[in-house]
This record gives sequence, structure tokens and C-alpha cells, in this order.
Amino acid sequence: MNTRELKGLEIASSQPIIREGNVWIVPSQTSSKKYTVNLFINTCTCLDYEKNGLKCKHLFAVENLLLKESGATLPAPEKVKKPTYKQEWHAYNLAQTNEKAKFQELLYELCRNLEEPMQHMGRPRVPLTDRIFACCFKIYSMLSGRRFTSDLQEATRRGYLSQMPHYNSIFRYLEGEDLTATLKQLIVESSKPLKGVEYDFAVDSSGFCTGQYNQWLEEKYGASKIVREQHWLKVHLMCGVKTNIVTSVEITHNNAGDSLYFSPLVEQTAQNFVMNEVSADKAYSSNANLKLVVSHAAQPYIPFRSNTNPQDKRSSDFWKRMYHLYMYNQDDFMRHYHKRSNVETTFSMIKAKFGERLRSKTVVAQTNEVLCKILCHNLCCVVQSIYELGVEPNFWAE
Repeated sequence: MNTRELKGLEIASSQPIIREGNVWIVPSQTSSKKYTVNLFINTCTCLDYEKNGLKCKHLFAVENLLLKESGATLPAPEKVKKPTYKQEWHAYNLAQTNEKAKFQELLYELCRNLEEPMQHMGRPRVPLTDRIFACCFKIYSMLSGRRFTSDLQEATRRGYLSQMPHYNSIFRYLEGEDLTATLKQLIVESSKPLKGVEYDFAVDSSGFCTGQYNQWLEEKYGASKIVREQHWLKVHLMCGVKTNIVTSVEITHNNAGDSLYFSPLVEQTAQNFVMNEVSADKAYSSNANLKLVVSHAAQPYIPFRSNTNPQDKRSSDFWKRMYHLYMYNQDDFMRHYHKRSNVETTFSMIKAKFGERLRSKTVVAQTNEVLCKILCHNLCCVVQSIYELGVEPNFWAE
């Protein structure tokens, strides 16, 4: 029995299921909600069925109820033992206690080989290396500009900065449009030390809110009111499922579609990593995306939408093979697809450690700020891999 079957058996044994005509009303196990099950066409109104299109625990519960009413003896529900993962506490403790010192060391090594842009006129600019180091270290610290001053002084004393910047200058550095492309380059470069570790990848997007709101006047049915909506940026990224390292990233406005950014994320990752598997949710389900993954000798695990028509004449033979793999080998498919949950973990790690809210006011600064958060996350993953996996980072080795 799989997990859904076991939970359906538990519901049939302990929950009141009511029949109303041709449908059954099945209560939720975790809330006061109730779901409508139509056993004749095998549908359910629960989120699991609507999102994945799979036979849910409520359908199994109704089937078990009918067996019970026919006089059959239901097997006793067994408790599913959840998988546990061993933690190397000694290596973890070393990584956490040395993270701040190692972070500064790796960030300096990553930045110091950057090519300084030519300046032909005007006052001498602050070196690009100093600007990126100060911005990333400030975001890593999660301190206010004034309280961060002592950390800046210590970084300058250690030689990580050529000159001590004023705390207000860091906010001005984030306004630089030239930082965006460089930060993306550094995110990619910071992931390369783990290319001997990561072979399976996942794609998804998430939002980072700002302190700004859009207001407009809405007229509806003759009534006027002010609608207030918070502004946020959308982050599309691909990450390794073992270490949660971010291998490629794109930043867009909040209404941007997900599927359009699948190709650049995969192409960027394929330049530096050998890909075996790529997992993504239904938002990325398309023939072009499936073919793209296979063109890089990797196996895609992207579920199909519920309205997919397998008899569509426009569908290629490859698309049909992937559809049959999804429909008739679901246990195996879902075991691989479950790796996609690691990209949710990656976003959770970034937001929990470096904040889910952007403090900057302009779009350029907000974009640079979220890129700094991702770069900080990558360097923390590298530090963790140094102690747990024995990785020896060597940036710009190529």
C-alpha cells in the first residue's frame, strides 16, 4: 500500500462518510473541511486531486467504505514510518561556528578576480570588488547600516576592503545598474565548486515582497474604493537537490509567467553541470521544456496538467512516451518528482536566513538586494559542503 491508500483506510475506519445521491461527502483528517467524491468518474474536490490529478486518499476512503458495507473485512491501518535523515552533527557544528569567517574569506576570493570597468573621467570610483563585498556582507549580517559599521571596520582591518565605506554608501552601491549582471555572474561562479556533487536539479519561482504599495481607484457597480496592493519581485531559480546550491537565477516582475524562464535556467546550468534529472511542477509542463531537458541528456520529471489530451495529433512521439511514463508508472515517477520539494527548501532557507522582505526602494536596488541574498545563500552552502562533503572551493579555476 502507498501512503494515499493507507490514509484512505484510516478515514474509512474512523471518519463519518455520508452519501448524497451519486456523491460522497468525506471529512478532512486535519481540518473542518469536507470534500465531494464522485466514484463514478473518479474525481474529488481536494487540492491533492486538483493539483496532481492522482487518485487521492478520499477516493480510496470511499472504496474502502463500500467494501466495508458489503461485508468484507478491512485490513487494520498501518502506521507509515517516515524516512529519517542522519545529521553529521560534528561537521554541522563546525560549519555553523566557522561560517561567518569562512563566508568573508570565500566572498573576498570570489570578488577579487573581477575585472574592474574602465573609467575615463570623473572622480575615482569605489572599486567594484569593494562595493559587492560591502553589499553582500551587509545583507548577510541582517543588521542596520549603523550597527553594521563595526563589522565593516573589522573587514577593512583584515584586508577584505581597500577602504572603509560609510554605512550610507552601501545603500547607494545597491542602486548601481552595473551590479546586476556581475551578481548573476558571481552566483553562477559560486555554484561551480559543487559540480562534482550535484547531478539532480529542480526549478521553481517565489516572490520577495517590498515595502511599496500600488494604489488605484476601482469603480464597480457604481461604488468607488481605493485598492491597495503590495509590490513584490518574482525570483526564478534552478538549484541542486542535494546541497540546495543555486545554479542559475532570473528576476522578473510579479506577473511574469514561470514557463518562459525554464529555458534560460536550464541552459545556464547545463554549461557548468552534468544533469541527470530535472524536476518541476505543472506550471512548466510543455513539449518544448521536456525536449530541452532531454537535449542535455537529462530525464525530465514534470507532471502533466489534468486537461492534457494524449490523443492530440500535434503531440510528438517523445511527448506521448513521457505522458505514458507519468500515467502508468506513477509510483516511480513521483519518487523522482518528490526531489522538487528541495527547491521549496531552498527558498525557505534564503527567506528564513536573510529575510523575505526587500528594504530597497527602487527596482534596480531591489533586484540587486535579492541577488545578494542568493549569493550569500550559495556561499553558506559552499561552507557547509566544505565541512560535510570535503569540497575544496577554487573559484575562477577555468
